[in-house]
Amino acid sequence: MFKKILIANRGEIAIRIMRACRELEINTVAVYSEPDKNALFAKYADEAYHIGPAAASESYLNIDRILEVAHETGSEAIHPGYGFLAENPGFARRCEREGIVFIGPHAEAIEGMGSKIASKEVMKAAGIPVIPGSDEGIDDLDKAVGMADEIGYPVIVKSSAGGGGIGMKVVREKDELIHTIESTKRVAKSAFGDATVFIEKYLEEPRHIEFQILADSFGNIIHLCDRECSIQRRHQKLIEESPSPVMTPWLMERMGADAVKAAKAINYTNAGTVEFLYSKGDYYFLEMNTRLQVEHPITEEVTGVSIVKEQLRIASGEKLRYRQEDIVQRGWAIECRINAEDPLNNFTPSPGKLRRYRSPGGPGVRVDSGVHTGYTITPYYDSLISKLTVWARDRDEAINRMKRALYEYIIVGVKTNIPFHKAVMNNEFFRKGELTTHFIEDHNIIADVAKVVEADKEKGATLASAIGVEDKKVAAITAAVGAYIHGEKTVGKDDHKR
Repeated sequence: MFKKILIANRGEIAIRIMRACRELEINTVAVYSEPDKNALFAKYADEAYHIGPAAASESYLNIDRILEVAHETGSEAIHPGYGFLAENPGFARRCEREGIVFIGPHAEAIEGMGSKIASKEVMKAAGIPVIPGSDEGIDDLDKAVGMADEIGYPVIVKSSAGGGGIGMKVVREKDELIHTIESTKRVAKSAFGDATVFIEKYLEEPRHIEFQILADSFGNIIHLCDRECSIQRRHQKLIEESPSPVMTPWLMERMGADAVKAAKAINYTNAGTVEFLYSKGDYYFLEMNTRLQVEHPITEEVTGVSIVKEQLRIASGEKLRYRQEDIVQRGWAIECRINAEDPLNNFTPSPGKLRRYRSPGGPGVRVDSGVHTGYTITPYYDSLISKLTVWARDRDEAINRMKRALYEYIIVGVKTNIPFHKAVMNNEFFRKGELTTHFIEDHNIIADVAKVVEADKEKGATLASAIGVEDKKVAAITAAVGAYIHGEKTVGKDDHKR
């Protein structure tokens, strides 16, 4: 096992990795940008080093500086977390050349799965179902029109190098296709430096279901069952759960076997995720994420497997400690991503200082976070505040536990999407497990969010009146409740006093 590793990331995921390291008695090295110099993750690590200014290109994406710190500190390995350099094959190769273990798959696997077109061809050759569409990038518009006619509208135009929903657009009419292809190419070129786009059949009522896999360097590969990630905004996940409400033993066996087959097809090692789209009884390969996923906690909760610890063990040369028959899902887990963003304003990011912060607790509640009262959510990076995860014996209990945890969560100083999560937990279609990737639009969830905000405001005013305080105190308490819901600043010079 390693004696010291460097974590090339920040925030909650850096702390999650450091916690696993501390339990395995591995020393940790943090690297931080200028805005993160007082961040919790930098204080939690055994050592911390400044690597650059706010711009990620000059700090968390600065390969030369990160490797320089790794060598200076005697770090044997680097864990990239997710985002930043986690799926950068060039970084993985540099680590290998310089004698530092990259805690993740080999560069060829990252590279192969980084292209949606190339990965689709690999999966098709392995016998895994793929969505009907083009097998190569579109350079002939007439050919593209013919293909769309053949597979039938609606179709979706995607950037081959894309991620996070960037460079994706649904086309429902033939006369929209050429314009959409051209605009998507421009977006792809700007976002990823690669203008390659392709066409696929757009699936109606799709569900996003993924399988976590673990693979060692001895050819042993297992899956850790499924996660449903259909509640999304702009193709980015907000709520995940395990197992999926649609999962059956038969479907689990088929999809799990294909996930393992996908990993074997590229000689995969370490942790990864095979993502599928499920529609009306059929499923299709979507992509493979060659890294630790944001939503890994729900899999850890239902299987009892510490995915991060297994990553470390595999990277250090150990064999997998589990066989497929050892993996059993127990109970139900749900994760809500708590972001500093305004769901009533198209989920616009809401950077600022956390003037009050109190996370929930109690039975079955887990909070992965890197913030605290007084912490500043900067505009430079992702707006994630925490990942709120609950575990319970069944789905109904898990939903009610999540509702209770959201009720307890207090964040003042920035707007958050907590009201959004409350609205979803109360939605009858969500409670019945009737999910799709366009759930938010189909069920007008934002209107329900507005109702949640107003209801909580009224409760705050009622509470203030009930306890018989002075009028100005009523106003202060009401404002404080509004701040809790909206993330607005409270009023009055004595708002910090009880």
